[in-house]
Amino acid sequence: MKSYVNRANPGVNLPALRGHNAALVLDLLRGAGEAGISRLELAERTGLTPQAVSKITARLRAEGLAAEAGRRASTGGKPRTVLRLVPDAGHAVGLHLDRDELTAVLVDLTGTVVAERRAPLAFAAGAEAVVEAAAGEARGLLAGLGEGASGAGSFRDEVLGAQEAAPGVGPRAGGGVSGVGVALPGPLDHVGGVLRRVTGFPGWDGFPLRDALAARLGLPVVVDKDTNAAALGLALAGADAAGSFAYLHLGTGLGAGLVLGGALHRGARTGAGEFGHQVLQLDGPRCECGDRGCVEALCLAAVARGDLEEAARVLGTAAANLVGLLDVDRVLLGGRTVFAADELFVRGVGAVVAERVRRGGGEAEVPVALAPGGERAVAEGAAQLVLAPLFGRASVGFIAG
Repeated sequence: MKSYVNRANPGVNLPALRGHNAALVLDLLRGAGEAGISRLELAERTGLTPQAVSKITARLRAEGLAAEAGRRASTGGKPRTVLRLVPDAGHAVGLHLDRDELTAVLVDLTGTVVAERRAPLAFAAGAEAVVEAAAGEARGLLAGLGEGASGAGSFRDEVLGAQEAAPGVGPRAGGGVSGVGVALPGPLDHVGGVLRRVTGFPGWDGFPLRDALAARLGLPVVVDKDTNAAALGLALAGADAAGSFAYLHLGTGLGAGLVLGGALHRGARTGAGEFGHQVLQLDGPRCECGDRGCVEALCLAAVARGDLEEAARVLGTAAANLVGLLDVDRVLLGGRTVFAADELFVRGVGAVVAERVRRGGGEAEVPVALAPGGERAVAEGAAQLVLAPLFGRASVGFIAG
């Protein structure tokens, strides 16, 4: 995790914002890693008074979220005590529900994966069957934590309360687990946790996935599109250093996650990033969304006949359209189809994007690269949907289990 100075969203010395201030401190502790950070540095970077920082860090230490990481020489006076985050003081579950496979991860507070499970999945079996499978894999991960695992209970409650989470969110079963993040193909209602017409699976339309899974697990649940989850995880890991990027995911379908100006862009209806359904060929093949000539249909058809170079060219054309429209700083590629021939896709997409930028008179190139994290990047990003609000880095819609 990267460290940063939070100038755009500084701390405020008001009792009503205790949760917000604690989140800022906790985020800086996370960014400092094992080396830790002193209270004086925390005050300088958050804009809080040293007294406020001392109160916050004392509470974090009392709850087991922070611990001493040694002492550091100062320019004058006694050496400063430095503090660090305790990674295993809390956990989150991330679920990636693909059309044919389920990936589940358990991560600690730093986002490090401590357990992973995979299982076949069949969207065609229906929503209830998929929810049961997802709940089963999540329970399997939680079983490894044991009854005595430490948690982030009261701190989490305070932070989520400050961010207007749903009433009633409090400590849950499976101690030390802040919640479950679920990422799957869209479109969907991120705020309500309700699926819309998932391409190729109209029976999912209107299914309250968030409520259904929360009821089975007794944990807070948040739902988002697979590409949004992956983009959020990549941004928190430092991919947004350039400011804006597009994450393009080619697997069983095709979609995009957008980080613009350092923030995940979902759109007013969580509709941003429906990248796969931009029409490239008016009289092209029928897409499962109902249109003709969608980039997803063209890409998947090329993949099906084994013409990966054509798939990369089509994907590159769509990516170039996106770069021309949004002027993003970089393009990251992911998804199982990309990872199976990563050099070919990076080269093919990169060539089309570079040519479009050159014709447009752009002086700076737009790099195209493989997204870090491999095939579990979406699941890890799903876990970050839960963790990010604890560190003041995102606002998500929780529901009490």
